[in-house]
Amino acid sequence: QVQLEESGGGLVQAGGSLRLSCAASGRTVSWYAMGWFRQAPGKEREFVATIDWSGGRTYYADSVKGRFTISRDNVKNTVYLQMNNLKPEDTAVYYCGVRQRTKLTTLLSEYDYWGQGTQVTVSS
Repeated sequence: QVQLEESGGGLVQAGGSLRLSCAASGRTVSWYAMGWFRQAPGKEREFVATIDWSGGRTYYADSVKGRFTISRDNVKNTVYLQMNNLKPEDTAVYYCGVRQRTKLTTLLSEYDYWGQGTQVTVSS
């Protein structure tokens, strides 16, 4: 079993920045791909970014490309999401997930464990 805990969410003005963290416990996730998804009110959970086990490969949704950066620290068993130039449409609950495979995927159903989420609110 893997437990994931997100942190770092909050209220920020448009154009501002936040850094989300997702700490894993229970077992190491160093060999697995991890990802960030988000869910806005009334909408389905959508893919944001994913990173392979080494941190050498990343993939982003078009809506966040160039503004968000995913990274990981395998010593700390933690994945991060640096979010810059935030927009009101980025407002959502952000979830991290771990996929017990090395291959990257944007599919929600391919992730095995999820955190409880952290709220990000961007005011205009």
